[in-house]
Amino acid sequence: MAGRAASRPNGQSQATKICQFKLVLLGESAVGKSSLVLRFVKGQFHEYQESTIGAAFLTQSVCLDDTTVKFEIWDTAGQERYHSLAPMYYRGAQAAIVVFDITNQETFARAKTWVKELQRQASPSIVIALSGNKADLSSKRAVEYEEAQAYADDNSLLFMETSAKTAMNVNDLFLAIAKKLPKSEPQGSSGGAPSQVRGGVDLSEQNQPSRSQCCGN
Repeated sequence: MAGRAASRPNGQSQATKICQFKLVLLGESAVGKSSLVLRFVKGQFHEYQESTIGAAFLTQSVCLDDTTVKFEIWDTAGQERYHSLAPMYYRGAQAAIVVFDITNQETFARAKTWVKELQRQASPSIVIALSGNKADLSSKRAVEYEEAQAYADDNSLLFMETSAKTAMNVNDLFLAIAKKLPKSEPQGSSGGAPSQVRGGVDLSEQNQPSRSQCCGN
């Protein structure tokens, strides 16, 4: 019977504190936002990923000592016509990942615009991470690592180069964000309450390997 109790939906160890945070991904179209999320949530990569329409919602958790950090992830569309919708997703978010493609200088310039917008309009305490994606294509690099790192340092951003294709630094990026988020205040009131959105896709329960993956770090 104990086994059944342990397998209840969302069942967690009683010693584990669960903190829930809203995280939004922003960036130009085709920089790999959806691929990063898919790699983090399901451990998968699709060479040809369809463009996101509006936004997609997924969840995933990482383990930090006695705390489980549950991310409610909004993956926003990068096309210009969806830009006006972005504030609806980053409003109330405790974390954001701004993604650019290291082989495309324009996407880095666009990432800087997103960072400015977040600094101006999002929560003052938001944790912002900068992801230089497609690091597997470093032979075609257009944005130097040092340039992006210097920009991140100047703006107090987390920065990592990532590759959704090879999984390089993908889990590490989310883990670094989880470590920077406050764990003491009550969670669950992340403006917009994405967990109440019925159209959302909750994949956290179907991706059990990630728990041992994150707890093993």
